[in-house]
Amino acid sequence: MKLPIFNAQNEKLDVSFHEGSRENVLIVLGHGVTGNKDRPLLVAVAEGLAARGWPCLRISYSGNGDSEGRFVDATITKEIADLQSVLDAIPETTRVVYCGHSMGGAVGVLTAVRDERIRVLVTLAGMVFTKEFVEREFGDIVPDQGVMWDEPTCPLSQAYVDDLKGHVSTVDAAAAMEVPWLLIHGTEDDVIFPRDSEAAYAAAPEPKKLLTIPGADHSFDETSYPKIIEEIDAWLGEHLG
Repeated sequence: MKLPIFNAQNEKLDVSFHEGSRENVLIVLGHGVTGNKDRPLLVAVAEGLAARGWPCLRISYSGNGDSEGRFVDATITKEIADLQSVLDAIPETTRVVYCGHSMGGAVGVLTAVRDERIRVLVTLAGMVFTKEFVEREFGDIVPDQGVMWDEPTCPLSQAYVDDLKGHVSTVDAAAAMEVPWLLIHGTEDDVIFPRDSEAAYAAAPEPKKLLTIPGADHSFDETSYPKIIEEIDAWLGEHLG
């Protein structure tokens, strides 16, 4: 793998690698909006899968965490391009799995459906109804003036709002998916509702699996991490060997 990794704007992306015993495979883990590669969920999943032999690469999209770039430019469209820059840095012989949380799940769906380098897809509380989400969560905030969820470091940009409204949803992409897809969602998620994953699952062709975790919220927690790791490990074992 070629390090460091730069995106199309020549912004350096912050990444963390976890060694695993399996060869010619790599799991790339992407975060959601306002997140970064060091969120507890991504760290726990990467550590757990690496311990089972699966090499993992956690990434922070540009404008997030310690990656270069501006947060106000962080849209699904730009993050798709960031992810493709990550794929460009991975040897062609490597079987790539993408695992995305929340908006990072939408990024994964829209990338996997157009980039055959992703061999298996996993989404954790994946965002599907993008237009509905941005209107529900931020409809009362003035773009380029207000912030997301009262976080001063996360300004709401017009570019972000327009991009999510422009995508509307990832259901059409789900219907065109050609790779094995594991969807995991918590029943108590009040940020991205479980029906997002249910709609994507209904649209997607086989092979696919939808796992709901009773009581889990949007970020899951330490009690649900082992189940998530177990299910991803089994899915990869089935479809990558």
